[in-house]
Amino acid sequence: MTVTVAVACPDKFRGSLTAPEAAAAMARGLHSAGFDEVRSLPLADGGEGTLDALLAAGGSRRRVRVTGPLGDPVDAEYGLTPDGLGVVEMARASGLALVERNDPLRASTRGTGELLAAVARAGVRRVLVGVGGSATTDGGLGALDALGWSLGGLEVTVACDVTTRFVDAAPDFGPQKGATEAQVALLRRRLERLAQEYERRTGVDVTDLEGGGAAGGLAGGLAAPGARLEPGFDVVAGGGGLGHALDGGPLGVTGEGKLDATSFEGKVVGGVLEWAAELGVPRRAVIAGQATAEAREELSVVGPAPLLVLTERVWHAAEAFERAALLVEEAAIEAGRAALDDGATR
Repeated sequence: MTVTVAVACPDKFRGSLTAPEAAAAMARGLHSAGFDEVRSLPLADGGEGTLDALLAAGGSRRRVRVTGPLGDPVDAEYGLTPDGLGVVEMARASGLALVERNDPLRASTRGTGELLAAVARAGVRRVLVGVGGSATTDGGLGALDALGWSLGGLEVTVACDVTTRFVDAAPDFGPQKGATEAQVALLRRRLERLAQEYERRTGVDVTDLEGGGAAGGLAGGLAAPGARLEPGFDVVAGGGGLGHALDGGPLGVTGEGKLDATSFEGKVVGGVLEWAAELGVPRRAVIAGQATAEAREELSVVGPAPLLVLTERVWHAAEAFERAALLVEEAAIEAGRAALDDGATR
């Protein structure tokens, strides 16, 4: 008997659905469309949502009180996967969402270092650090100070969601964190001096590392004492088993809250489409909360992949946020039926 198989592998829909919630909604829709088996695999690119994605299939969470980005205490979670990998999201300790009004010159990654130290005390030896959503541009100095300038035996992999170089973190991301033009110039000079100090103390030239500027230079800072920098999507997708999930399946459905040009630059949607094409998955579909003209054009080049946009399925854009789960499910039914009508089988 022929079995029809689909894979639901989205990123989060920011402000409405986590990646596991989006994947569950897609799975419901694909089952309703008539697929016999749906493999659900929530994904992330190393930024916010990485912890939820990697623990979706099981694991545990632990909470630690650490120093927030502006010095106030915050309770930050880290995760442990069933195979013993520690998962840290720097945004949970040093993220922009933790402050009402950011101080880009004072914001520190110290709490992220304290979170890593707590993971080490728990006996974990392998740690994945996701570095999106930071409030900081301190080059990781706060984190290294908290760690005593040593990873303490931890094998640390930093899942970078950008390819920005260390010093470029100031002009590229400083304004997003509230920095004025003058403050950006100051932050850049700080990073230049810090890079020299890192090289003097560790022998590592962090300015030459692709992705070293992620999280305001935290990635480069952790690389100085020995962390490895890896593309975030590849790390999360590989760890979650995306290749196995897609292998043999005739339909892969991915998506995110806002599809724009950056969605195809090391992010989940572009990564899934690329992996699916390489694995010979014949049909792909993208569900997005909203989509820019640039994203539509890029998708037409990367495709073929039908694009289903939630804001085009409601009268008012606000409804797309309020009814996101139902709309994603309905879009997945449409994508699934179109694939089955086209003869999708395994």
